[in-house]
Amino acid sequence: MDVNDAVRSRLTVREYKPDPIPDEVVHKLLEAGRLAPSSQNLQPWHFVVVRDGETIRRLGELATQGPFVGDAPLAIAIATDDTPRAQLDAGRALQQMELVAWEEGMGTCFVGIRQAEQNQAIKELLGIPDHLVLLTVLPFGYRLNADMGRFGRRNRKSLSEVAHVERFGEAYATIDG
Repeated sequence: MDVNDAVRSRLTVREYKPDPIPDEVVHKLLEAGRLAPSSQNLQPWHFVVVRDGETIRRLGELATQGPFVGDAPLAIAIATDDTPRAQLDAGRALQQMELVAWEEGMGTCFVGIRQAEQNQAIKELLGIPDHLVLLTVLPFGYRLNADMGRFGRRNRKSLSEVAHVERFGEAYATIDG
């Protein structure tokens, strides 16, 4: 899949087939995250791969903003060093992982773990040290509808509503209009 096609078609997925994710695909996801650019090349991320069904089920219980995590065949927790821009850098890594997942016919959904009690419980479950910041637990799985990239609905503002030329308020005019 062309990167531009992936960017244009990628949708958030919260329902997954139960099929296991092959080792080669997990490796691709991790490599995509590892190879992401980071501020001062600090690479402040740590990825915890979770495949155990009981642990994933428990993650779904703890992640109250994303209980669907518990139905995924794979989850990857992303923790960062507690340094400036670490969360931004980790966001770059997870975006690359999302695009690779999409290319592989899989989907995911960012799950924020904002509540301190839940965050701490997940860190304890996964053995993540206290000095690291848990950013997310990304569920991964094959999409129930393989064609959703072509036929899924994406409501986005027009480019002229979000892009400006030279100064804010000077709308970017698209090529076709």
